[in-house]
Amino acid sequence: MSGMRRPAAAAAAVGLTASLPYWLPRLVIDLRVRLFARINGEEGIPAPGPEVPVEEFKQVYGHPAANGRSQGAALSDLFWYWLAPGPEVHQEHLEPGPRYNDVARTTRQILAGLSRDQWTELVARCTRRVLDELDGPDGPDGCDGASGARVRRVRLRDLMMPVWAEVYYEVVFREPCPRHVRDMIVANADDVVSALKCTRLRHMDRRGRLTAYLRGRLASAPPPVPLPSLLTQRERAYYLQGTFFNTAVVQTSEAMAHLLLALASHRSVQDRLLTGAADADYLDHVINETLQHFPLFGVAHRITTGEIPRAGRPPIPAGSVLLFNYPAYQRSGAPDHQRFDPGRWLSADTRPTRFIPFGVTANRPCPARGFAVLTMRVAAEEVLRRFRLASSAEHTRSLPNRGPCLLIPRAGRPDARTWGPVGRAARLAGMRLGDRWAAIPRSLTQLVLGGYMVWDARRQGLCRNYFATAPGDSAGRVVAGNR
Repeated sequence: MSGMRRPAAAAAAVGLTASLPYWLPRLVIDLRVRLFARINGEEGIPAPGPEVPVEEFKQVYGHPAANGRSQGAALSDLFWYWLAPGPEVHQEHLEPGPRYNDVARTTRQILAGLSRDQWTELVARCTRRVLDELDGPDGPDGCDGASGARVRRVRLRDLMMPVWAEVYYEVVFREPCPRHVRDMIVANADDVVSALKCTRLRHMDRRGRLTAYLRGRLASAPPPVPLPSLLTQRERAYYLQGTFFNTAVVQTSEAMAHLLLALASHRSVQDRLLTGAADADYLDHVINETLQHFPLFGVAHRITTGEIPRAGRPPIPAGSVLLFNYPAYQRSGAPDHQRFDPGRWLSADTRPTRFIPFGVTANRPCPARGFAVLTMRVAAEEVLRRFRLASSAEHTRSLPNRGPCLLIPRAGRPDARTWGPVGRAARLAGMRLGDRWAAIPRSLTQLVLGGYMVWDARRQGLCRNYFATAPGDSAGRVVAGNR
């Protein structure tokens, strides 16, 4: 009997091991979510949720009293921890008042300094320059074939970060970005997003180098648009670093990684673009569909500074922490939301009814909302002129795998080296298997590092201690010029 049990036990062990990629990462993610909820407490009111139904989402989100951003929420300690240094002057984390108004006005002025034609030229030029580097000595590892146009294995977020580092440097300073500065911006942005996704701990030396560079640059050659007058020189460096070289670079790189990975995963959609069969607006529809499936914002928290009255329901008290869940809200307005279908945007009768990719206009909308789709379209067109995209990696909103993808040279290029159907299928099968197994150690790393960073953020209490010690007015907000 024991002789029969041993082969059965061995077979069970092999089966369990082989199945690990299909259940362990999701189990670990669930444990991580539970751990975060336990550490952070039960302070938040989810929206949509039992207390804020989906029909009231935008009404509550856009109410003037839903305008607190940092003070009074335990979650703020965690976001300040991830965004240090300078989170107290990051535009997205400033409390409402003169300082926020001054910072937001400056951001709008910087971004509005370029016309649509100038944005188009700038993004196209920076994208071409980064793609040109793929053939040089600094190109990615894993290239197949001889020199020239080769099939490349890349991580799409990593591919896009240098593009947007160059773009936003030139937007701010109105001159091309030096390579060593681009490297500092990319290292800083990668550090921020990796910590946010709990795949790595923070590296404050990377952030410190960029801060030091910006402080020196502002002292010797400030940008043409005057920086916020209510900030000190040190705070102005933090403002540029946080707004443009953290958030703008990270969010736009993530958006492009999602877009390109969606094209790589949906061959019929990509073929329609590559063959010219699509109408002029089809790529914009693909971008909207991507932002519908993979919104850049997960949960935005706001602290109510006054009571929010509601017809037929109890008012939301002042001091409440509202947790606005973008993915849940957008899914609720998209029939058959699991299907990737850019065609749904062709008609007002079929497009999703709940779509807020850049936030709600009445409550700190994304400053880039006016040109984000334009710049994404320009960058995607530059990539598609050179490459066909292919990927079998898992595509999730958090994108912890950074978007594994194959860049296959377009057949029209004279030096292009591509594969037949068998070679393509083999490489994609290998990519899928590798991505699944890589998710096991990555998810365990996220569990350990995420738990540690949440605990450490609560221990340090950066936001809590800042508001406890900084001078404030009667509303508890920091008074400009007193710091």
